[in-house]
Amino acid sequence: MFTGIIEQNGRIEKVEYEGTNVHFTVTAPFASELQVDQSVAHDGVCLTVVKLAPGSYVVTAIQETMGRTSLSQWKEGHVVNLERCTQLGGRLDGHLVQGHVDTTATLRQVRDADGSWVLEFAHEVHPEFVTVPKGSITVNGISLTVVDSKPDGFSVAIIPYTWEHTNLHTLQPGDRVNLEFDVIGKYVARMLSQQGRI
Repeated sequence: MFTGIIEQNGRIEKVEYEGTNVHFTVTAPFASELQVDQSVAHDGVCLTVVKLAPGSYVVTAIQETMGRTSLSQWKEGHVVNLERCTQLGGRLDGHLVQGHVDTTATLRQVRDADGSWVLEFAHEVHPEFVTVPKGSITVNGISLTVVDSKPDGFSVAIIPYTWEHTNLHTLQPGDRVNLEFDVIGKYVARMLSQQGRI
């Protein structure tokens, strides 16, 4: 379980293919603190540490993960948002994030709001892909608050600290990002769908 508060940025140093699996070598400042079998969210994708090296570690993504997320676009040099799993008893500064990506979205536009930035994203229409104004959404692992909400997209406002300390400032219109919708909203949407109410 995560909170959507990014700890550090990492960098993809190597991408290796083995059958349908893909191994990513990631360099990160906290690499020396990790242990094999630990979970780390990479742009919102929960991946397990399988190997350690000085200053870096390796995680493996299976075919299902590659197909559902933006990981297929990762290349050497790509900057990723990192968060280690939350500790029980710690502060929940963001919101409850599982690290299970629901789908990807495309960045429509970035608007400079004179001190902040407004990012607009588009995603496929699905009964369980629900956002509400002032609700929570996870974009590339970042817990954000929805500004405007539509069935096929939403917008978020980004403060300077988040802009500078995550990979959002590297995005260009047309880029894909990972989305995890609010878990409570997903359960409510599923129940209503099963009852034929949506």
